[in-house]
Amino acid sequence: MENLVGRGSAGGHPLLGVDRIEGPLRAYLSRIGDVFRVFEKQDSGCLAYGVRLGGDGGDERWFVKRAAGGAVGLRSLERAWAFHRAVRHPVIVPQVHRIALREGGGDSLAVVMPWRDGEVLYHPAERGRRDRTTPGSPMARFRALPVARIEAALARVLDAHLAVEAAGHVAVDLYDGALLYDFTAHEMRLVDLDGYRPGPFVLDAERLPGSTRFMAPEEFQRGATIDIRTTVYVLGRTVRLLLDAGDEERAWRGTAAQLAVLRRAMAPDPGERFAGVGELTSAWRRAGCSGGA
Repeated sequence: MENLVGRGSAGGHPLLGVDRIEGPLRAYLSRIGDVFRVFEKQDSGCLAYGVRLGGDGGDERWFVKRAAGGAVGLRSLERAWAFHRAVRHPVIVPQVHRIALREGGGDSLAVVMPWRDGEVLYHPAERGRRDRTTPGSPMARFRALPVARIEAALARVLDAHLAVEAAGHVAVDLYDGALLYDFTAHEMRLVDLDGYRPGPFVLDAERLPGSTRFMAPEEFQRGATIDIRTTVYVLGRTVRLLLDAGDEERAWRGTAAQLAVLRRAMAPDPGERFAGVGELTSAWRRAGCSGGA
């Protein structure tokens, strides 16, 4: 029987002070706290847990994600760990610690992140493919917010990508499933940015991972250059889809000036787009979006 040992935890934090766990991760988490959420349906090939430490009255909460899909999940976590070492921003939920796992004779990896309240705007694996349009779903509730609230949330997404751009990275697999919105505090955060990586790079596959609704044309072209103009396109699509009252893109809630900015950001030819996130953000602000709540 595996012994559920957390190596390196003597006298330290039961999660942040642990470098290696021998035995099932969930059993270890249950021993040190309360596993109050389990996320089993993840496209990245990972499993995740929400764990509360500190006994019945404690409220120290963490999000722990482990590779569970073999090499695919492990590569995802390794790439994400490198990204979070390079990019820090208050909107981006960070990976603050990682733990080597030894379970059932195999090696794996887990990462620890602070728990953030909120709801992912779109989770097809957990809530179904119609989740964007179902009344009462997170996406439907978000789209029904006052325009100023939505603009403030989108301004935070753009601001976070200024940090991504400054670090020389590009967005990969950004979609509404990476947007965590707290409907009480009205705060937007970004999660699961596991595909983000240094750029530019040349696509050596038939396509990149991601939601086709958000992806730039070059993300489907082997040999295409993926760079910051690709990120500009994806951000333009994100704003275009979230500031619309529905999925058909027939109920735009912004202004004509704002829509003109997004059309340039989403130009099929990368050379016709804004040169970077900074240019896009400046144009968006000039079009009348202050980012205020």
